Amino acid sequence: MSVTGLPPYDDANVFARILRGEIPCKRVHEDAHALAFHDINPQAPVHVLVIPKGRYVSVADFSAHASEAEVAGFWRVVAKVAKDLGLEAGGYRVLTNMGADGGQEVPHFHVHIFGGRRIGRMVPKAD
Repeated sequence: MSVTGLPPYDDANVFARILRGEIPCKRVHEDAHALAFHDINPQAPVHVLVIPKGRYVSVADFSAHASEAEVAGFWRVVAKVAKDLGLEAGGYRVLTNMGADGGQEVPHFHVHIFGGRRIGRMVPKAD
């Protein structure tokens, strides 16, 4: 297990394969730090994934091990993509999942950008 309690990085994960060009994606933005592309199963009118170019399993792994340039570059891409997609005026949601309880399905740190409509509550109220 890694320091974050998640398994070590798996180079065969779908996002690693997308980064290597083995699986196509509908790119929104790419630079030295990140790749942004449309989700193949969108949950909102706009649903884009942003992934760092480095081998990071989770947000905890990324924040602990990425360089300051990688962290800054990644989050600037998130903001740029939201702006470029015209989401700032109406608002949008940025979401990342970590681990099984958090709903993480791909063991490569990534964020979802949702927009284009009112998103609603993220988590239902507890009873």
